[in-house]
Amino acid sequence: MIRSRLASALLPVLLLAGCTATETRQPSAGTPSPAPVATAVAAVEPAALGSIPNLTRSGHLYFAGQPSPDDLRLLPESGITTVINLRHPEEVTGFDEGAAARDLGLAYEPLPWNGPAELSDDVFDQARALLRGIDSPTLFHCGSANRVGAVWLPYRVLDEGVDLEQAVAEARQVGMRTPEYETLARDYIARNR
Repeated sequence: MIRSRLASALLPVLLLAGCTATETRQPSAGTPSPAPVATAVAAVEPAALGSIPNLTRSGHLYFAGQPSPDDLRLLPESGITTVINLRHPEEVTGFDEGAAARDLGLAYEPLPWNGPAELSDDVFDQARALLRGIDSPTLFHCGSANRVGAVWLPYRVLDEGVDLEQAVAEARQVGMRTPEYETLARDYIARNR
């Protein structure tokens, strides 16, 4: 009886101790130290900034539709330092987004593509490389966040270790709604695991 009470009392403490952001194992003598194993990633949650449509975030990444020039001016004071744009320059009318971002002191990374025919392994590879290199708040956008969700999906699974179905649900929450994008992302993930 005392053992079961003790076990019941210690179980929540042990479970909480196991829910850290990273886990480090002590190696035995003569064994090289392993790298920390990620056990938690930031969830997707709604966000708001100016009039930016479909804005959500996961950790330091903000996912969105097209920001306006006024929205871009809010980014530096909000702590956002980088803009990744998946739109072709001719899709954005009324202003040169790259020039506007750079004038505000923001890093600007274009990775233009549109439609299933342009969503290639190279686009997925480049998006993953960009996302792996991000260590400060970043706005990652296209026109509606549809493309953003599609290229974030492989990064979420292959680089952050999120379960595929959870990552698909999150990509949809971010804005992915084109079935062909999901199919291409799932195929890329399967071939790159």
